[in-house]
Amino acid sequence: MPATGTESGWTGVVLAGGQSRRMGRDKATLVWRGKTLLEHMCTRLQEAGATRIVVSGAVPEKGGVPDRVPGLGPLGGIASVAAVLDDGPLLVVPVDMPLIEPEWLARLAACQARCACYQGHMLPLWLQLDALSRRVLSDVLQHPPKDRSLKTLHAGQQGVFLPLPEQAATCLVNLNTPEQWQEVAS
Repeated sequence: MPATGTESGWTGVVLAGGQSRRMGRDKATLVWRGKTLLEHMCTRLQEAGATRIVVSGAVPEKGGVPDRVPGLGPLGGIASVAAVLDDGPLLVVPVDMPLIEPEWLARLAACQARCACYQGHMLPLWLQLDALSRRVLSDVLQHPPKDRSLKTLHAGQQGVFLPLPEQAATCLVNLNTPEQWQEVAS
């Protein structure tokens, strides 16, 4: 059985390399409750038990890992981070999901799966990084664009969908537009 985050520690990955086109500005720099979204998500991962945090994206002040191939979205960010990390468990979160509670992240980290996410949501994503997941990730990146997705990566890992508790449903919301940001930030 693969090691879970609760047995050996795990790495939190914040996806912060997007272009934020719909938001009109870099989402990672938006201020949420006195911190940037990037700082907030790093804190959330630490509160959930991450022993290390890695930022995916060209964020030099945080030691960010730029996308090796731009334009591949979250999958490209994960592939770029995987290229610089040793094997081990990862919990991947988007920078634009500030309502996520550490409890729901910790539940993913405690699962006994190679790859897992909550039903109806591809992020946050739990992933055991090893030779198999690296091979699947490399294969998925070769798929045609319509099949190059987190769903394909999840399926290739025989990923599981954890049931989403009712109280967590409102936590897994991405903020992609100024209107969504205003609705939550006010």
